[in-house]
Amino acid sequence: MCGRFVITSPPEALRQIFGYEEQPNFPPRHNIAPTQPIPVVILDYGRRHFRLMRWGLVPAWVKDPRNFTLLINARAETVREKPAFKNAIRRRRVLIPADGYYEWQQAEGKKRPFFIHRRDGAPLGFAGVAETWAGPNGEEVDTVAIVTTTASPDLAHLHHRVPVTIAPGEFARWLDCSADDADEVMDLLGRPEEGVFVWHEVSRRVNAVANDDAQLVLAITDEERAAEEAGLSAKKAAKPAAPRKASPPPDDGQGSLF
Repeated sequence: MCGRFVITSPPEALRQIFGYEEQPNFPPRHNIAPTQPIPVVILDYGRRHFRLMRWGLVPAWVKDPRNFTLLINARAETVREKPAFKNAIRRRRVLIPADGYYEWQQAEGKKRPFFIHRRDGAPLGFAGVAETWAGPNGEEVDTVAIVTTTASPDLAHLHHRVPVTIAPGEFARWLDCSADDADEVMDLLGRPEEGVFVWHEVSRRVNAVANDDAQLVLAITDEERAAEEAGLSAKKAAKPAAPRKASPPPDDGQGSLF
C-alpha cells in the first residue's frame, strides 16, 4: 500500500540515477498525495524521459473519470488480470522516483503515521503503470498507479502491503515494453528483503495534505506525541457524537488512501 510519498533528492541527482534526458528543476515534496502531478520516468523510442502524470490511474476506456474509482495502487498479484491494468503492465511500465513513503499503523484504536525509507538513504524507483485518458473534447491526461506487493516480515507489522521498488540495475528491463508482454518482468515485483528499509513514527500533521514541509519526515518525540494526543482528546470531547455509519467494504489495496 502506498498513499503518500516523499521526494527530497536534488533534481540533478535523480536525473543521474534514472538517466532521463530532461533537466527539470522541481522543489522537494514531503507529502505527495493522490490526484497530484508526480514525476515519472518513461522509455520512448529507446530514450528515457521525465514526465509529470496525475497520480490515480484512469484506463483509456473510462467514459467519465468522475464516476470511476481512484486507482492509486495496482496489486502485483493481479495486475495482469485486472481490466484497469492488464494493458498498462504490458505496454506502459514506468518508474516513479521517491525518497520514502508514509504508512499508517492501527494500534489501540489509533492510526499512527510512520515514515519509511531505505536504510542507506538512497532514492527509490517505485514500479508504476500508466495510461493516457482521452476525453470527448480531445483533452488528454496522463495517469499512473504504483504497483504494490506483500510486505516483508519486518514491514508487515506496519501494513501488509508495500510499494514495489525496482533496483537501479533493473531499470532498463522494467521500462522496456518492446515485447508487449509482462512475463519477463514479473519476477521484479517481489517484496523487499528484510533490513533494507527502516522507519520511525512521525507527526500526525502528515494527515493533512496541505502540510508539506521538511518537519514531516522527522521522528516524533514523546513530548510531541503526548501533545498531539492531548489535542485530539480535547477535540473529541468538544465535538458532538456523529451518527454511526455503515461499515465500509473491505480494503483490497487497489484504490483507497489508507
